[in-house]
Amino acid sequence: ILRSSSETPPVTLATRLKPATRTIIADTTTTATMSRRQPVSTQTSYVSRPVPIPDDFLAAPPPGPVTLSHVDWRTTKLPENAGRYAVVLDNVLTQDECAQLLRMAEASATDAQEPWQPAMVNVGGGFEILEPEYRNSDRIIWDEQTVVDRLWQRCALASGLREELAHYDTVARPQKGGKTPWKFDRFNKRMRFLKYQKGQFFRPHCDGPYDETVDGRVFRTHYTVHLYLNDSVAEVGEDNADLVGGATSFLSTDENRKVDVDPKAGRVLIFQHSRLYHSGDDVVRGTKYTVRTDILYELVRETREGLSLDD
Repeated sequence: ILRSSSETPPVTLATRLKPATRTIIADTTTTATMSRRQPVSTQTSYVSRPVPIPDDFLAAPPPGPVTLSHVDWRTTKLPENAGRYAVVLDNVLTQDECAQLLRMAEASATDAQEPWQPAMVNVGGGFEILEPEYRNSDRIIWDEQTVVDRLWQRCALASGLREELAHYDTVARPQKGGKTPWKFDRFNKRMRFLKYQKGQFFRPHCDGPYDETVDGRVFRTHYTVHLYLNDSVAEVGEDNADLVGGATSFLSTDENRKVDVDPKAGRVLIFQHSRLYHSGDDVVRGTKYTVRTDILYELVRETREGLSLDD
């Protein structure tokens, strides 16, 4: 599942470990390989066409068991990541289900002729920028709670995952002391389908949280969820795949060491937003399809005693 390497990725960012939502806008004079122009921010909003979701889509368990493998950072080239959460789930979706999900995403796009549009970088406040030297891929955004709820039920078949993700503690301000508890609520309905073709990539970054308040309840994302929709040669061999490259690479802060998670159809990678510096490696051959969402947690205002996913 994991591959370690000491090869240096081709591009660095001076603003390491800042969330992707702030990196470009906060420092427009990074490395010489970044664009020297001031990126123009655009206010964006996304709508989708209604897509019928078959009642049987992801409704039954998959043919094989959903397996869970923790990333044990201590045994990798990134031991400094010890204690930071990352897991790989396999057999969450079948290849046919991945293909069906991709077709539904394309059907959700408002432009039927050009469903895939260049992926932009979120800079907050409903604004995004196009920075193809930093993020170079195409994207479809589809909001559909039914699909992500079913995806979560598939993921939760992995032994122990439900309990591991039941809560998340953030460190409070030092003057307040203690920690701020959050409880699992749901997968974020916003799915970002990504298409990387030869030469495309997502340069190193940390993922940033999404916040929302509904009827006085406070929600925030703390984990990224990546579902890979097609196989790579690294996982299944030359005879069974065309995709070369495109790994999700976790990196040291100097970008000299890395641990790769290679694409495999139906594989899900879940990892914490905070302090896990990573990139989407260049695609060398073929096309990579993946979908990203996040896990929303609700702020617990009183006690976390007896907390579970069913609270």
